[in-house]
Amino acid sequence: MHDPRHDLSNDPRLTPARGDLAAKYLEGKVQADRFVTGEEFEVVEPIAPMREQPSSDAMLMTEALRGERVTVYDRDREGWAWGQLADDGYVGWLPDAALMKPAAAPTHKVSALRTFAFPGPSIKLPPADTLVLGSKLAIVREDGNFAVTPDGKYVPKAHLVLLDHREPDLAAVAERFVGTPYLWGGKSSLGIDCSGLVQVSLTSAGIGCPRDSDMQQAGLGRALEPHERSKLQRGDLIFWKGHVAIVRDGSTMVHANAHHMATVIEAIAPAIARIKQAGSEVVAIKRL
Repeated sequence: MHDPRHDLSNDPRLTPARGDLAAKYLEGKVQADRFVTGEEFEVVEPIAPMREQPSSDAMLMTEALRGERVTVYDRDREGWAWGQLADDGYVGWLPDAALMKPAAAPTHKVSALRTFAFPGPSIKLPPADTLVLGSKLAIVREDGNFAVTPDGKYVPKAHLVLLDHREPDLAAVAERFVGTPYLWGGKSSLGIDCSGLVQVSLTSAGIGCPRDSDMQQAGLGRALEPHERSKLQRGDLIFWKGHVAIVRDGSTMVHANAHHMATVIEAIAPAIARIKQAGSEVVAIKRL
């Protein structure tokens, strides 16, 4: 998603610091007029946009899913909160209406690409919410085929796993997103970008993963030597400047891309040739 930067230590995407205000834990490391401790909130909307500026037409940087925790350092009068996501450390502006003080700690996460939360124990009721893969929920009890949340929503048990569940095959998670429309900054099956697909897939497999492709290239796995590149393995990551794909086997890969405006499975060699023609060479192949 972003141009590679070699130094991520004071990366504005990961550093809650502005000229006027910064997080208390950065005191002595950055310049700011004042330092604040911040307050923890949780995302209560199914998907909350995290934007570059406090405006609904500002660029979408990433998304926060239901149950994610965020430390809020500032609020404006227009209904925006500036903070840092707990899971991947991303910093930006979220709609204040999408946040509430944390209630019960999550116990489960959504394992289906999408599911519904119903207002009662019947699939014939109009759904109250649409939840996406990776959303975190507190479950207080079960009722037949449903799991019940503290606020009385009924989610199909078949679409949930325990919070510590690990998917055995990260590439299989990515393959489930085939056909999802491309969305810059997206990280759900309603819309996803290249690095969002990698992050969601690795997170499902229990592997901590930063948000953007340059951070992923810098922080994940080991780089394959040139002589190793002829023997690609499932789950290897191919990086270009500003793009990343997941290897399925020796000859195919899965990636979210703006060329197809979708997540697709594609033969590796022709894809590399096409992307090269568009002006971008492979910069690294990493093995986890």
